[in-house]
Amino acid sequence: MPASITISGLSWSTPDGRLLLEDLNLAFGAERVGLVGRNGAGKSTLLGLIARDVPIQSGTVRVTGRIGMLRQSVQPGADDTIADLFGVAGAMDLLRRAERGAAAGEELADADWSIDARLAGALARVGLDAAPDTRLLALSGGQRTRAGLAALLFSEPDFLLLDEPTNNLDREGRRAVSDLLRGWRAGAVVVSHDRELLDEMDAIVELTSLGATRHGGNWSRFREWRALELAAARRDLADAESHLGDVVSRAQATAQRKARKDGAGHRRRSQGGTPRILLNGQKNRCENTTGANARLAERRHAQATEAAAEARRRIEIFEPFSVTLAPTGLGAARIVLVLEAVSAGYEPGKPLIDGMSFDVTGPERIAVTGPNGAGKSSLLALVTGQLQAWTGSVRRMTPFGLLDQRVGCLDPGRSIRDNFLRLNPDADENACRAALARFRFRADSALQTVSTLSGGEMLRVGLACTLGGTTPPPLLLLDEPTNHLDLDSVEVLEAGLRAFDGALLIVSHDESFLEAVGITRRLPL
Repeated sequence: MPASITISGLSWSTPDGRLLLEDLNLAFGAERVGLVGRNGAGKSTLLGLIARDVPIQSGTVRVTGRIGMLRQSVQPGADDTIADLFGVAGAMDLLRRAERGAAAGEELADADWSIDARLAGALARVGLDAAPDTRLLALSGGQRTRAGLAALLFSEPDFLLLDEPTNNLDREGRRAVSDLLRGWRAGAVVVSHDRELLDEMDAIVELTSLGATRHGGNWSRFREWRALELAAARRDLADAESHLGDVVSRAQATAQRKARKDGAGHRRRSQGGTPRILLNGQKNRCENTTGANARLAERRHAQATEAAAEARRRIEIFEPFSVTLAPTGLGAARIVLVLEAVSAGYEPGKPLIDGMSFDVTGPERIAVTGPNGAGKSSLLALVTGQLQAWTGSVRRMTPFGLLDQRVGCLDPGRSIRDNFLRLNPDADENACRAALARFRFRADSALQTVSTLSGGEMLRVGLACTLGGTTPPPLLLLDEPTNHLDLDSVEVLEAGLRAFDGALLIVSHDESFLEAVGITRRLPL
């Protein structure tokens, strides 16, 4: 029987009681499905529920076949090797002992003589040239991601669950993932913001606060549908607001007519000539009619208000938030950064940066490129002073801001609001709230503790704290800024950086992103 996943009536709430997934009904077969949605929508949680990493609270998940899951990051122990990651360290130790003639006869019966070839084949499929005894901590983040993907293939699953498989990968690594999925004939569900990878999908499932919607075709087809839905939502909002205005106008007109009639009745009563019993009856009927009209008007107003609110909610789902950055005032001829004959590294005698010289002048937009492990993040560490040069000099001529992969500028034990005020000491409460609202952290959501956020939400906080102040730094250093952002947020970040008038030094393997922000030159490592 072909592998499949059937989800029925699935609901799940966070530990603090927030309903994240509600009554989901989905089915996945022998197809490649991209799972998209804003940060915090529940994409990784849904994969965890399918893989049984997360306990099911309500509903059912039925799986036929064997699931293989690639998580967002590989967190190795100090001495863990590639063989440990593959779960074959013991089996390979047995083979090595057998080769030396040190294995007992009964052990040889359990030996798997194909392990070496199968492991090497899995590593080759993802383009990773490493020995089984290589320590995982000796690999870069992208190399560890490749190793995790290779271990997944080695286990020969029937159905793939991939959570951000191209995060941290260089161009070759991204191509290896795309090639693998292009040739995959079984089922795969892929959480990703990689637009090139999503264009390889057979279908897109989007998670929003309205539930899950499925769309046939790849990411480009999905974007066309989203544009149509946004246009329809805007028309619905215009209609709802127009109807609400009509309801208010009719209610005001009714109230004015009532006031005129009440005035005329009051004058008749004051003039006399009409029996009191008739006047009292007219008064009672008038009061009853007034009460019924008021209740009807109130009900119509509530219905029209809810219809308008629902239309606004739909627009917020389909329309990304926008970012406006304050100017830095950086002049075109201003020297921003100078590196002269710099060498540096982490192990003596093994420089990652060797004799590098370059400068940044004015609002240049520079992409730092190169394969995993080439020293791109180390170059940013040199610029910020986190890594000291062995030889040469690093001169920083303007203030700078850094947003790294771990969002290290944030204090995880403090709230979003408190982090912003700490990193932007010149901002008052109103400026803080306004800046956070632009990044969709409004009202009580700005009081969330950073450690409770998803990876994408945390990076969005980092963006708000780094870029949202009254005076952004003239030099902005970005280390893989799109890794954990949802696709709407990536597009907003692109728009914001296009409007940024300072200098950019960006480490990224996302070619769509680099093209969108208008890179002016590349610095290969």
